[in-house]
Amino acid sequence: MAENFVIPIICGPTGSGKTAAALELADQFEIEIISADSRQIIRHLDIGTAKPTSEEQAKANFHLIDIIEPGERYSAFRFIDDCEKAISKILDRDHVPLIVGGTGLYLKALTDGVVEIESDDMKIRSRLENELEEQGAEALYARLESIDPLEAVRIHPHNKIRVLRALEIFYLTGKTKSELATTGAYKKSERSFAYFCLAPERQNLYSGIESRVDQMMEQGLLEEVKDLLKQGAGERIRQAGVIGYAELLDHLAGQYELSEAILLIKQNSRRYAKRQMTWFRHQVEAAMLPDTESLVGAVGQHLVKACPGAEKA
Repeated sequence: MAENFVIPIICGPTGSGKTAAALELADQFEIEIISADSRQIIRHLDIGTAKPTSEEQAKANFHLIDIIEPGERYSAFRFIDDCEKAISKILDRDHVPLIVGGTGLYLKALTDGVVEIESDDMKIRSRLENELEEQGAEALYARLESIDPLEAVRIHPHNKIRVLRALEIFYLTGKTKSELATTGAYKKSERSFAYFCLAPERQNLYSGIESRVDQMMEQGLLEEVKDLLKQGAGERIRQAGVIGYAELLDHLAGQYELSEAILLIKQNSRRYAKRQMTWFRHQVEAAMLPDTESLVGAVGQHLVKACPGAEKA
């Protein structure tokens, strides 16, 4: 497998069917799946994070699942390292790395780079987005040319996402992206990627989310939370901030009836999916596909062109 081929990324909101699409592609190509999901990296949280089952993991190798404990800090900076290592191992086996997940922060860091800082400042992001709307892309690109001419040369003037991020880095750190690129404080993958976003119609997405929550309850999500509580992991689970677990912990603490907790899980999952879709529409340049069939077709065509010989016999 050529080191320089364009690696596909399947992104999209929770419950949209990303894993199912990836496994369908794994039936056709020599694929290994790299998870870009901030919840599936956490050990012991299985049912509520929709981790691939043992049957699904028998169909394809999965990477970056179950790598930290609940409450352990994991940064986008670290994700780049872990993802790069997984990609190299997969390529060494002449297999195709396929990145699958809905954590936009990890994906954006991988493809656009990230500065190792404690947290972003949403006020700066919001201000720059307002200025983009009021002044236009040309004005912000001109500002970047004056602040960081080396980075401006690397960015097309119409690439609003990268222009905004380069300016944001400067206002966050006081240093340009070009300066940081020469230090250990800035990191990005040097590989090429192509985004394919699974974007179902809202009603279909929400219906699928609600069905999946019901299925998780049938699979034993409540019992999983009870077992984790018995192990003394309740506080660490709360720190993980994973939808489904916090609501059931509150139920077990007597704050909600079980039926109320389930309704909250569904509501919070729908809201999370909505935020994800908004993010993907505005933060990455992706092919937006309405269903699994069209996504599998688009990624399949990409793989046939990008890596001849990757199809299974």
